[in-house]
Amino acid sequence: MNTRSEYDLLGYQDVPSDAWYGIQTQRAAANFAITGVPISHFPELIRALALVKQAAALTNHDYRLLSTEKTDAIVSACQDITQDQYHDQFIVDVIQGGAGTSTNMNANEVIANVALVKLGHARGDYQFLHPNDDVNRSQSTNDAYPTAACLGIQFAADAFVPALASLKAALEDKGREFAHILKMGRTQLQDAVPMTLGQEFDAFAVTLGEDIDRISEACALLCEVNLGGTAIGTGINTPDGYSAKVVACLANISGKPLVPATNLVEATSDMGAFVFFSGILKRLAIKLSKMSNDLRLLSSGPRTGLGEIQLPPMQPGSSIMPGKVNPVIPEAMNQTAYQVIAADLAVTLAAEAGQLQLNAMEPMIIYNLLNSLKMLKEACQMLEHRCIRGIIANEQACAAHVDNSIGIITALVPHIGYSNASRIAHTALMTGGTVKALIIAENLMSEAQLNLLLSPQSMLAPHKEAS
Repeated sequence: MNTRSEYDLLGYQDVPSDAWYGIQTQRAAANFAITGVPISHFPELIRALALVKQAAALTNHDYRLLSTEKTDAIVSACQDITQDQYHDQFIVDVIQGGAGTSTNMNANEVIANVALVKLGHARGDYQFLHPNDDVNRSQSTNDAYPTAACLGIQFAADAFVPALASLKAALEDKGREFAHILKMGRTQLQDAVPMTLGQEFDAFAVTLGEDIDRISEACALLCEVNLGGTAIGTGINTPDGYSAKVVACLANISGKPLVPATNLVEATSDMGAFVFFSGILKRLAIKLSKMSNDLRLLSSGPRTGLGEIQLPPMQPGSSIMPGKVNPVIPEAMNQTAYQVIAADLAVTLAAEAGQLQLNAMEPMIIYNLLNSLKMLKEACQMLEHRCIRGIIANEQACAAHVDNSIGIITALVPHIGYSNASRIAHTALMTGGTVKALIIAENLMSEAQLNLLLSPQSMLAPHKEAS
């Protein structure tokens, strides 16, 4: 293998001559072979890193800290990366020591080498354009990396929200399709009062729609960044006014309404916005998992369970039981949700582990947030297209459950009294008779009255009092 020799604090090391990264990236790749997941697994983060470096180069040029020639080369290299070129060169593991320094240097080295070639020099010829002196000018890992994280998470959320909105729309479609189907509602796995299958799916849609708004609120918190604070928020090695200018530039080229943090020292050590965002993802994961549990229950059987809906069959369910089909799609959503919930705990612990002016655990926080967004996006698309849109209602089973239910007697309490209703319910439970037949037999109400009170129009909404 052809190599080139590069030098850093620890000495010389050979780097593959065709590599766009450099010596510090290579050391980090050797040190942190932990997850097997490189940062390039999250292209939103790589694009965000490039945008941060581009904004810094443009602002440094405004301050005459970078020549036009170097600035143009760096900007061009960054634009290539935002267009998804060179992503395979971002090789460091997502989990790493050093508060993200390895990720920052991976970006600095790739951008520097791409820029060098654009200037007509060889990779590694850092005397003409340096990863630290030029690409990282007026920056530290401690402001460039979390700023890129804030931006990258928003980019990932932009990709996720449409998948969530589409799933919500699919549930709304099923709500309309099933609006006419009367069924029993249940509390604590016991018969409660009637509802429609459409109402059940409408409720699923509403609860997911609420969290689309919550994600938007969480993204707004991520728009306050500490870029320009450099090492600990004091802005050392930056010109006066740099933070405001570089953030304004980054906002312009990224399309996100970024603003400088009010207190850069606080912002450099505080992980509050990440914790809040993680909490929203956990909240959503819990809702998706609960909904998946409901789908599994409603489709249970098909002969000996509730059997009120039929999920689309996706694959044979057993290697030993012929004809068995399992609810594999909701089960996969459950497992995705459990992973997101666990990731929230990891984020919480990492945020708490910050010390003094920095949190060295940022890489794990960022990895878990980006991974949760990626998993939820894929899982929501899976649930929509491989489950929700193909659900079929079993109208006969729904009707039979209502007819045989004792729970419908709740609608009669205002007319026959709680004591009579309790007695009838108990008798029905003991004898297997129906509520309707027992009431008629005791002459408590006429069949016509019962039919009116037990109609969907009467049982599914509050009563309208006569004026």
